[in-house]
Amino acid sequence: MNYPVWEIPAIGGGVLIAVIAVLHVYIAHLAVGGGLFLVWTERKARRENDEPLLGYVKRHTGFFLLLTMVFGGLTGVGIWFIISLVHPAATSSLIHNFVFGWAIEWTFFVGEIIALLLYHYLFDRLSPRVHMIVGWLYFAFAWLSLVVINGILSYMLTPGRWLETGNMWHGFFNPTYFPSLVFRTGIALVFAGVFGLVTAMRERDPAFRGRLVHYCARWLVLPLFVVVLSGLWYWSAVPEGPLENLLRRNPEADVFVQVLLVSTGLLFLGGLVLLLRLPRGVQGVLTALLVAIGLGWMGGFEYLREIARKPFVIYDHMYSTSIPVTEADRIAEEGFLAHARWVEHHEVTAENRLEAGRELFRHQCLICHTVGGYNDILPRTEVYDEFGLTAKLTGMGRINTYMPPFLGTAEERGALAAYIVQELQGKSSGKPVVPEVIPEPVETPPFDAETAEYVLLAWNDLGMHCITDSDPFFVLLPPANTLWAQLVKRGPVPEVVTDGVEIRYRVQPGYENPQDHVRFWEFSARTFGTALEPPLGLFGKGIEGTFDPVDGAFTAPGIPVVPYRDDGTYNPYPLFTVEARDVDTGALLAETKVVAPVSTEFGCKNCHGGDWAHGGRAGVTAVTAENILRVHDRMSGTDLLAESRAGRPRLCQECHADPALGAQGDPERLNLSAAVHGFHAHQMAGQEAEACAACHPARQAGVTRCLRGRHGEAEVTCVDCHGTLEDHALSLLVAEKEAGKPEADRLMRNLAPRTVDDVAEIHGRTPWVNEPDCLTCHVDFSLEEFSAFNVWVEEFEDLYRNRTGEAGIRCIACHGSTHALYPASNLYGKDRDNIQPLQYQGIAGTIGTEGNCAVCHTEAMEDELHHENMLP
Repeated sequence: MNYPVWEIPAIGGGVLIAVIAVLHVYIAHLAVGGGLFLVWTERKARRENDEPLLGYVKRHTGFFLLLTMVFGGLTGVGIWFIISLVHPAATSSLIHNFVFGWAIEWTFFVGEIIALLLYHYLFDRLSPRVHMIVGWLYFAFAWLSLVVINGILSYMLTPGRWLETGNMWHGFFNPTYFPSLVFRTGIALVFAGVFGLVTAMRERDPAFRGRLVHYCARWLVLPLFVVVLSGLWYWSAVPEGPLENLLRRNPEADVFVQVLLVSTGLLFLGGLVLLLRLPRGVQGVLTALLVAIGLGWMGGFEYLREIARKPFVIYDHMYSTSIPVTEADRIAEEGFLAHARWVEHHEVTAENRLEAGRELFRHQCLICHTVGGYNDILPRTEVYDEFGLTAKLTGMGRINTYMPPFLGTAEERGALAAYIVQELQGKSSGKPVVPEVIPEPVETPPFDAETAEYVLLAWNDLGMHCITDSDPFFVLLPPANTLWAQLVKRGPVPEVVTDGVEIRYRVQPGYENPQDHVRFWEFSARTFGTALEPPLGLFGKGIEGTFDPVDGAFTAPGIPVVPYRDDGTYNPYPLFTVEARDVDTGALLAETKVVAPVSTEFGCKNCHGGDWAHGGRAGVTAVTAENILRVHDRMSGTDLLAESRAGRPRLCQECHADPALGAQGDPERLNLSAAVHGFHAHQMAGQEAEACAACHPARQAGVTRCLRGRHGEAEVTCVDCHGTLEDHALSLLVAEKEAGKPEADRLMRNLAPRTVDDVAEIHGRTPWVNEPDCLTCHVDFSLEEFSAFNVWVEEFEDLYRNRTGEAGIRCIACHGSTHALYPASNLYGKDRDNIQPLQYQGIAGTIGTEGNCAVCHTEAMEDELHHENMLP
């Protein structure tokens, strides 16, 4: 923020830091271990009066001087140069916080240089005793340099008490200081043995060379025991946050863990092999390999330390975007550009949106990513449009904690997304085109109030059943629409009839062949454990059949209707004709029609790429489904994509419990609703009902618009009943946390409630069971409130769709389905959902409203039979 950006988009500063730093640190460790190697080998040579060995030490010293002092010094300067360009804020912080530490280190470094120069150039001029003292001084200075540098390097990963006190020594002697010091000392000795082999290969005398190889190999092998033991100590000292990044959050960590483990094993194995008698050529090749393996080891270790530190450059103090943690909230609220010094645009306007986005990209993305190089931003954002990328930026750093959060206003977030999508990806920013929907006329079945003996009420229990037609990849919800019905015998005291009658249903023409449009039946044996014959559904019902009697009503569960017609058109509101017939005679007692709403307009593609599978309107494509599984595999360590490609798609509820399907799932995992909403609430934070419509088929630019009842007409939205997405997710996660599931706590960590002041005020609930209570707003059946969030019905029987009045009539039978309360306005025909009120009373409203009790009651009503306040 306070420094200009050094920009090479195709290479990236991170790559240059890695290349220079790994080389330097490799040689710097050699400078420490090699110092002990020199003086200890000289000590051995003088004690044993071994002139060849002493000559080798002298020759090795010249090589050592050039490698450590010249090449090591140049790369050391290179590190300071590159980090000051790429991470000037972090560099400044390290300098200012450790001024005294750097002064000490530089003093030791000067002593190191002087001692090594004296040791090399006066090798034959100083007395053996004085020369040995100079050698020990060099090793002492080199190791003390490591002592100081280790404090600063380990501070960057574990600042410890420094975060609270600001005391340099609290940062220096941090939680990982001592294990890191022992660990680095051990590997420094290993590298001394590796590079001792390099010069040993130049010796011409086979016997002496063999002796040197054995000697250097022991230097390589024995310290590895120290490395392994101190490595375990080091690992145990690393806090939970960095370990979580290594073990779970960064998929690249696995590769570098393997690099570190394999290279450690190869170093040990290589040392053992060199203890054998081998031809010189084999020894030479093996030595070269060990030098390369040592470099790989160093790279693996340093990269793991870098990953563990994410999303910070100094853990819990400064993000990798160079923004101090203490300034994060202010920048997020007031804007990044408003506080950045080296930018042209300090606010986002319609005119400068893309230019401002580019400046945000330079400051908050280029520090880690490149354009076309390592860690390329292009493949990582290619699936997104502006909406999806904005959601990605919103959720960044909330769950995947190895990514820093985007810090800036919503306008800046949108500008950055627009720049990446339009300028880097070359995509259009055009708004989605609303597909044309042609309303269809509906016929209202006849009803003669003078002669009719029965009234047949039928409804769908949910108001909208969504299905994922992605069966070859995964199944979230199958085609399984449920219809209900009640038959009322009209009279002075109407009677609910359940005996001696049969309720039948049949779908309207054009929907008879769902198996031609979705692949549910092809994979039902794998996903549901039952090989179903089309068009039968999970509960044995087809697209025509009979209802089953249950609790004073009739139900037809799991009807496998889909929104695709045989003529290729899409209509998510297929009509069913429902008939009541006398069991004995087959005579028609009553007939009506009801919508069985079913939609495949899942908004997965909005963030996961791909397009709509069915004519630009709805459906999950293979591209979208595979991208979803790819993300799941990366974040949860699963292998679902490979399984699906092998013909083994999964039902989500195999792992995640779901009351909607009666699935028990894995009791250790979050239930499906908590997992899905708990994750996506981070991506859609800060939004209102548009967050719900991004996934559910309720978009005003969509082809379903499932919120079509009187609540929608009154501008009551999803959040008025269910809460904002954050609140909705927290209500599910609170219950899961109370059930002892640690994943709930992780998802809750960065979610703040918006309807209440504190998470402690949120009442946990079970999805599909503890839903908003209608009587929260409709107190005593009169409207008094306008928010039902956080007041849940206690039992499944208390849900609106299951409640009955005092006369045994279900509330939903007269008021209409959830999300489609009478009067409902349907995109595919204004009164498509209002057939029954129009059939029985001629007006599209609650059945019995405006004095229409005569629909069932053949005598005028003076008492409020079904519930209070109904007659007014």
